[in-house]
Amino acid sequence: MANDDGLYPIAILIDELKSDEPVRRLNSISRLSTIALALGEERTRSELIPFLAENTDDEDEVLLAAAEQLGGFVPFVGGPVYAHLLLPLLETLSTVEETVVREKAIDSLCKVGSKLPDNSLCEHFIPLIKRLATGEWFTSRVSSAGLFSTAYPRATAHLKAELRHLYASLCKDETPMVRRAAAHKLGGFARVVEREYVARELMQLFTDLINDVQDSVRLLAVESCSAFAASLSSEDATIHLLPVINKFAQDKSWRVR
Repeated sequence: MANDDGLYPIAILIDELKSDEPVRRLNSISRLSTIALALGEERTRSELIPFLAENTDDEDEVLLAAAEQLGGFVPFVGGPVYAHLLLPLLETLSTVEETVVREKAIDSLCKVGSKLPDNSLCEHFIPLIKRLATGEWFTSRVSSAGLFSTAYPRATAHLKAELRHLYASLCKDETPMVRRAAAHKLGGFARVVEREYVARELMQLFTDLINDVQDSVRLLAVESCSAFAASLSSEDATIHLLPVINKFAQDKSWRVR
């Protein structure tokens, strides 16, 4: 009887996941770790995660709470070897319309991705990046920019080349919001890319972004300057960055200056 009494609150939380009232669903989602702990690793993998994946058409507050919770869910599904099972749900959340939900989903994807074994990262995480980066909707392409720096250091040489090519396509995307996201994350990507490719490939992307017609893109590109200074050799930094700094100082936008 004591065990049944202890499980009763968990049963209520599980029922609230299916409630028609958003407040009740939010309450339950906010305690997902408690539910997962009670269900155990196997049932969390086979029942809870699929249930959540089937119910992503919800209020933004509920989706935001889910995206946040899932970033710490690796232990509840059985550790890194099963962590890839969290990726499809987070991928879906990273493409929703609401920006704060997408950003939280990307944060959680980076947390889960950092826990993946190398083979799982190449088999599951990098294909996810490719899907997002080539997605029809700009929201998925925007989201993809935040994932490259997590995947790149442990990718194979062939996949690294693919990732650099994909990032270049984001920097040249016809949608300003995608270029803004690429400009914003370019510094973080430069920090994990090999120095020779920073000089040979990423520096050209940086140059293109600081010459973008949108001042919001140029403004975000400015923030990458210090990352490039750290990633380039002293000689390359002097050759490539001093002209950039001079250009920033003379930019027609006061925000860039």
